[in-house]
Amino acid sequence: MKNIILSTLVLFALAACKKESEKNNDAAAATDSASVPETPSSATSLKVLTPDHISKILNNKNDTLYVTNFFATWCGPCVKEIPHFKSKIEELKGKPVKITFVSLDQKDIWTTEVPRFTAEHGIQDYTVLMDGQLMNADFYKTNFKQWDGGAIPFTFMRKGDKTDETLGMISEDMLTSKINSFLK
Repeated sequence: MKNIILSTLVLFALAACKKESEKNNDAAAATDSASVPETPSSATSLKVLTPDHISKILNNKNDTLYVTNFFATWCGPCVKEIPHFKSKIEELKGKPVKITFVSLDQKDIWTTEVPRFTAEHGIQDYTVLMDGQLMNADFYKTNFKQWDGGAIPFTFMRKGDKTDETLGMISEDMLTSKINSFLK
C-alpha cells in the first residue's frame, strides 16, 4: 500500500514538473525573437543626434521650457519615471514646453530594441538617439554643473538663463514642482 501511494505521489510530481516545463517553454517561445512582431518601420527611424546637436538643444535660451531626459532602455529607474514625463507631455500640450528623451543605449540596438521600447512606452515622437561614447569630459563640463555622465537617469531643464539638473530618478511630484517653478 505504501508503494502504491509513493508511486502515485512520484507520478503527480513528475506530471507537475512536465506541466511547469511546458509553461516555461511556451513563455520562452513567446519571447523568442522570431515570434516577436516586427516593429513598424516608422518606429525604427528615430533621429540620431551628435553631442554638438544635443548641446544646442540644451543651450536654447528663449521662453520655451526645455526638459531633456537622458535614459537607457535597460535602466530600471529610467523606465519608472517615463510615465511622469508622459503625463506632463499630455498636460502641457499647447504650452511652451518641449520634453525630449535622449537614449544613450548602445548603437547595436538603435534599430531594434530602442524603437520597440519607445513605441511600447509611447515616447517615440519625443526620443532621439545619441552615442554616449562620443560624450567626452568637455561635453559634460560645457553643458552641466553636476552631471559627469556617471549615472542615469539625468534630467536637465532650461528656460532662458534658468537651469535645473536632477541626477537620478525624478518623482512625479518633483517633476511637477520643478516644471511649475519654470512656468510661473
